[in-house]
Amino acid sequence: MSPSSDPRLLELAQSFRTTLRHAVYLSRSMDGDGELTTMQMSTLSMAAEEPLRVSRVAANLGVRVPSATEQIIKLEQAGLVSRQPDPTDSRAVLVQLTDKGRTAWEDAGRRRNQRVAALLEHLDEDDRATLAAALPIIGKLNRTA
Repeated sequence: MSPSSDPRLLELAQSFRTTLRHAVYLSRSMDGDGELTTMQMSTLSMAAEEPLRVSRVAANLGVRVPSATEQIIKLEQAGLVSRQPDPTDSRAVLVQLTDKGRTAWEDAGRRRNQRVAALLEHLDEDDRATLAAALPIIGKLNRTA
């Protein structure tokens, strides 16, 4: 039976997508805790690992390059990122965190981790262990998508 027609996999897929959607809602609800939106945090997270092209930011955010450029310009105006020409392609631009951007990203990450940790306190040890065991599987799905 093909995975796309297996009713159990389709039901699991629906449940997984619903849970992810609610996780996004949870993440977005944390925007009020600081000055950075979820999209800004995502952009800063990408640039925190290494300088990357605007086109890669757009692809990762699921938006078009002009929308990503607009987001990056706002972050640049706030002093959180800088844009530099890509030394390997003069048509491309690389985005990287500034020191101020790294500090803002780390501070916002700590605040959000504290909020999620407070939610996790409501789970018993078995539920926490189940969640911890699921994270590598979700990571594997992310890498294969």
